[in-house]
Amino acid sequence: MSGLPSLAVLEGRWQVSRVILHNDGSKDEFEGEAVFRRSGPRLIQDEEGWLTSERAAAPMKATRRYIWSGSGNRLDVAFEDMRPFHSVPLGIATPGTTYLCPPDRYEVSYDFTDFPTWSTFWNVEGPRKNYRMTSRFKRKSQ
Repeated sequence: MSGLPSLAVLEGRWQVSRVILHNDGSKDEFEGEAVFRRSGPRLIQDEEGWLTSERAAAPMKATRRYIWSGSGNRLDVAFEDMRPFHSVPLGIATPGTTYLCPPDRYEVSYDFTDFPTWSTFWNVEGPRKNYRMTSRFKRKSQ
């Protein structure tokens, strides 16, 4: 695939597996589900699952929400409160971008080459954070 052709192809249910590797050598893992559902011209991404951390005694329930929209030849991702998060171009197999939230820096690249299985790769650095996060999304049967 040459890249994600449109926002609409994300609609539906996805199995999510995430690994967070911290600079201190510790690791967190998330297993759960992401649901992309239509809300007018946007998609709402809701994730729910369990986060297991080497630094915690028991797994924790974890949730997150993002708002996706298509604008011309790009995808815009916003936080739940509609603050802009980042944008990536459509039609590129491995688009990437940087989000600055001083003093932190977030670099992300997407990999749609095996769509409908796709991945995100985050490199996050700041005074109190330094980690690499890989998330893999695999379409679930409807």
